[in-house]
Order: sequence, then C-alpha cells, then structure tokens
Amino acid sequence: MKIGIVCYPTFGGSGIVATELGKALADKGHEVHFVAYRQPVRLNDQVNNIVFHEVRVADYPLFEYPPYELSLACKLLDVVKYEKLDLLHVHYAIPHAYVAYLTKQMLAEEGIHIPVVTTLHGTDITLVGKSPALIPAVNFSINHSNVVTAVSKHLREETLNCFSIRKEIKVIPNFIDFDLHNYTFDKDLHMNYAPNREKIMIHISNFRPVKRVADVIRVFVNVRDKMPVKLLMVGDGPQREVAEYLCRDMGCSDDVKFLGKTQDVSRLLAISDLFVLPSEKESFGLVALEAMAAGIPVVSSNTGGLAHVNINGVTGYTSEVGDVAKMSNDAISLLSDKGKYNDFAQNALSVAKEYDICKILPLYEAVYREALETIK
Repeated sequence: MKIGIVCYPTFGGSGIVATELGKALADKGHEVHFVAYRQPVRLNDQVNNIVFHEVRVADYPLFEYPPYELSLACKLLDVVKYEKLDLLHVHYAIPHAYVAYLTKQMLAEEGIHIPVVTTLHGTDITLVGKSPALIPAVNFSINHSNVVTAVSKHLREETLNCFSIRKEIKVIPNFIDFDLHNYTFDKDLHMNYAPNREKIMIHISNFRPVKRVADVIRVFVNVRDKMPVKLLMVGDGPQREVAEYLCRDMGCSDDVKFLGKTQDVSRLLAISDLFVLPSEKESFGLVALEAMAAGIPVVSSNTGGLAHVNINGVTGYTSEVGDVAKMSNDAISLLSDKGKYNDFAQNALSVAKEYDICKILPLYEAVYREALETIK
C-alpha cells in the first residue's frame, strides 16, 4: 500500500506513535509518505520506503496567523495525486481529519477517491476538542472519516460521551518498538548523574500544566528526605521554569537535572530506577510504556487510560491526581525494597511486551484494508 501519514512532528505521544508506525509499515514493504510542517523528531535518517513532504506555510501580510490548514490541504492534494497514494492516515481530529475531508472533496472533483483513517490521541478530544467553538468541527471530522481509531478504551468512551458520533471507534492501543530502543545500561552515564550510586528518578513530558510537573518535584523531595536520590527532568514546555523555581525554593536544585528535549531517551531510561508521571490527564501514557519497556516501575496518577498501562500493585503504583503523599510513599516503598523492586521491574517489562509493535501493526493494516473497502 501507499500510505500518507499526517501528524504533528513534535515530541508528543501522537507524533511518536505516527512516526514509529510509519517506520514499521515501511519495514514491511509499504510505501509511506509523511506530511508535516517539519520532519518528525523520530524519523531520523531512515529512507527505505519513506518519503517526507514538508508543508510550507505561506506567510502573507494579510494574515495575523499563517493558514496552516489551507497549506496542508494543498500539500495533501498534491501528494495524493502525484504519488498515487491509496489512503491517508491522519493523527488528531482537529485539525488533521478536518483538513483531510477538505482534501477528499477536492480530489473527488477530479475523480480521485481516497479513504481517510483518523486516529484520536487525546488532546484533540479531551482539551482542544471540548472548546464549544470547535465541537461542530470535531463531530464533522470524525463522522466523515472512513475509519476511526482511538488509542485507549477510555478515550473512545470519552469521545462517545462528549460528542455526537455516529461512527464506530475501534481501539488500537499505542505500542513500543523494541527494535528502535537501546536499553543497555551505560555505567559512565549513570555515574555522571549519580556519582555516589544514588537511585535515579525520571520524568519525561512536554511540561504542559496537565503534566503536573510541580508534583514530580514534591514527590522527589519527599523521597530524598528518606534516601539518596537524583531526579532527571526530560523535555521542555511552559511549566519548565515553574519547576526550576520550585526546585530552588525547596532547596533541591543540586539533585535535579533539567535536560531539555533529547532524542536519547532510551539511554536515560536505561540508567533510571523509577518513572514518575502524575498527570491530570493521560489518554494512554505512551511514555510510561516506554519506561516499562526498559524494566522501570512506574509511579503515576490513575487518570484516563494510564491505569490500564501501569497496573497498580503489579508494574508500579497509581494514585488519585494530586495525591503527592501517596505517590511519595509508593516511590519510597519500591526504592527501599530490592525484592519488591525486582518483581515490579520484571512485571513492567512483561506487560510492555504485550504492546510490542509486532502485535499492534497487523491491527492497523486490517483497518487500512477496511478503509479501502469503503470506497469500492
């Protein structure tokens, strides 16, 4: 198949899923065309069966905000026509499914009919999509997609409860491609961050308010009061300065490293002992799954689909959003009991293997075949 993938090329979960899905499809012999405003962060230098098409947004003085959606629609029209794509797989209802519908209509005028598969990831539903001004567009985009998928049962139910959806929504969970991750322990890297063999806690996110990064700092400080420990804060975003100032106020700056955005996440996970994710909302929790694939127990909130990934009392512990005290006690319990920790670490890896891409990829291929049948 010739598949067009539209996604945001950022460090967020949706962009990672879209990119790694495309790479896996290419490895199976499909021809994959990524369409985005810049190269996705995990596309790297893979070129076999993969083509990247950059959306160049026109910058007219008339527009206060550049018309990304119009530029994307025109680029999709061009790519579908001249690369002879079989289908489009768009990640996010708003704006990508909406733009895909416009592209479909323009192509239909020329006698070209192409199906659209839309994958819902969370923010397009739980945050952006719930804006009253956008609800009609979300309804329209989902209902006019040929096939719709969601990354968790929780997200599917929230979508059906909050919008007027007539389409079936299939659940295809996020995945981990173990072949793309090197979780080999790097002794020198570990010594760099924990020179006295302290335990290492780690948090990875886009530092938006919904990630509750201040809670990460508070949990860390409580753990540090009981044992030697360091904290790695990976990523960047609007709450980074808040977290940095909080570290200074709480006197823990020397033990916390803010590493910013990096593509070397696997190496950092491989030297870490505990992953902390106290998010207010998580439709799936891909980054928690990546931590579990490295054999790291997770201490997290129990919000959304996250509780189905991080199984309480098995792969880690879950708590109500904002319950810093319980998260702190759970972290201390794991890091201070070697036997329990080893059991949880092994469980985390075992559960992560259930989400191996080799089990998930056939589900997407089946969806693509179904979408193609809708235009025959």
